[in-house]
Amino acid sequence: MVSPDTIRTAIGVIGNGTALVLFLSPLPTFIRIWKKGSVEQYSPVPYVATLLNCMIWVLYGLPLVHPHSMLVVTINGTGLVIELVYVTLFLLCSRGAARRKVSILLAAEVAFVGAVAILVLSLAHTYERRSMIVGILGVLFGIGMYAAPLSVMKIVIQTKSVEYMPLSLSLASLVNAICWTAYALIKFDLYITIPNGLGVLFAGAQVVLYAIYYKSTQEIIQARKRMANQVAMTEVVV
Repeated sequence: MVSPDTIRTAIGVIGNGTALVLFLSPLPTFIRIWKKGSVEQYSPVPYVATLLNCMIWVLYGLPLVHPHSMLVVTINGTGLVIELVYVTLFLLCSRGAARRKVSILLAAEVAFVGAVAILVLSLAHTYERRSMIVGILGVLFGIGMYAAPLSVMKIVIQTKSVEYMPLSLSLASLVNAICWTAYALIKFDLYITIPNGLGVLFAGAQVVLYAIYYKSTQEIIQARKRMANQVAMTEVVV
């Protein structure tokens, strides 16, 4: 008979795979941003939130905080590097107030996580206390990571267009949240269950919105192309 620990480890490995897909899913978006040299209407909030979430969970999984959490450390460490690349591209391709906002958020996140690490390791002297403190922060920022696209969802509803809410990111978020919720429930870990359970709801809502507004998005894009062609023809005639 397969033990719960073996099943949990297997799901954790699958969760790492889906999380890696989640972290890499915005790649087409950032290739577009890099080619155009502009962030257009894309929001940096999901990527800044994910970066903070990864930093907190790397801290949570360290042997000095929560031993035997190598799966948590490896995937969140990988995600930290990937999200840092995305945020750097945002900085390079944004201007003015948008660039300042991202710079301030990035500096604040690094300072915050550094302060938490120093305080937890110096003032909390047991694994239980360290895990509890960092775990609670992980819950809060994990919820923030999954809830960050809510601002984009608001724009989707207002414009009836999902052009700036990539389906790949929403699907990857949904599958990843399902895997990590299952991982946390087998050997119950409250701190991992709460944010990922809510992540299932948030990501599921994004997929539903995509299905609702996909057709209207295509109509908007086609109308924009027709208008661009008409303008081009007018310029040629003139």
